[in-house]
Amino acid sequence: MSGSPEFGRVVVFGVGLIGGSFALALKAAGQAGEIVGFGRTLAALKRAADLGVIDRIGVNAGQEVADADLVLLATPVGGVSAILARIAPYLSDDIVITDGGSTKGDIVAAAREHLGENVARFVPAHPIAGAENSGVTAARADLFRGKRLVLTPLPENPALAVEKVRSAWAWCGADICELTPDRHDRVFAAVSHLPHLLAFALVSELAERENSDEFFGFAASGFRDFTRIAASHPEMWRDVCLSNRDAIADELDRYAARLSKLRSAIERGDGAALETLFGVARAARRGWAGNQESGDRGQETEKYAARSAGK
Repeated sequence: MSGSPEFGRVVVFGVGLIGGSFALALKAAGQAGEIVGFGRTLAALKRAADLGVIDRIGVNAGQEVADADLVLLATPVGGVSAILARIAPYLSDDIVITDGGSTKGDIVAAAREHLGENVARFVPAHPIAGAENSGVTAARADLFRGKRLVLTPLPENPALAVEKVRSAWAWCGADICELTPDRHDRVFAAVSHLPHLLAFALVSELAERENSDEFFGFAASGFRDFTRIAASHPEMWRDVCLSNRDAIADELDRYAARLSKLRSAIERGDGAALETLFGVARAARRGWAGNQESGDRGQETEKYAARSAGK
């Protein structure tokens, strides 16, 4: 590919799985002139530099951001507010900021509080491409390829800012869609946050039993598949639960009501009710899985390859 990269200096706060993969993807696409990393520990940043994920470890956040074209906030959602307050005085008119947070309501509120009129430069996003492994060593350039990326633009965002952020994630190979911040949090409370809570709850309950070794010793593929996400980062999911507490509480109530119906059917010996519920779930799961395996993903991969080749 010829020509200058779309983004000169890219500053990444939080060079772990998401931040590191974002950096690697922009590097692979040739769309970042320089990537500067910030993080909580020098050891992790040195590791990121040694692996070639970042070009340089940041020292002065204000100075780096002042000369940046693009900033990614890829820390746990509980740390985003402090970073926004830290960089707010140094934002240029040309900069765009995005994030990788699993919730949007609290992050948008923090952006409005700390950035003021410059909230127009902040275009929230959520890549649906996590993994149970975390840290920079888990980062990879193709993490977002063919995966959904949800943009949640704000009314204050000019079209150019949204397009720049859209372009950055597109260079990473993401399949981009849009939701409002509120709708995002409602949807993901149901399909992401609740499943993580269920997995954490089941594994922790078994782990605290006196005979936990016996249970884990007999656990097989069904248990493994259902509880895989219980290996996710505790700090990140602590912040997600606190940030999106209202929507998650609603989903927990809905799930508890469904479990109550199941328990009642079992106690009554109502096989017909159980079979009906299981049948609905089976059909919905198969339909969802079939859509996931459709040709849409292949078409998105081809589009990514064509763009990366400069066509």
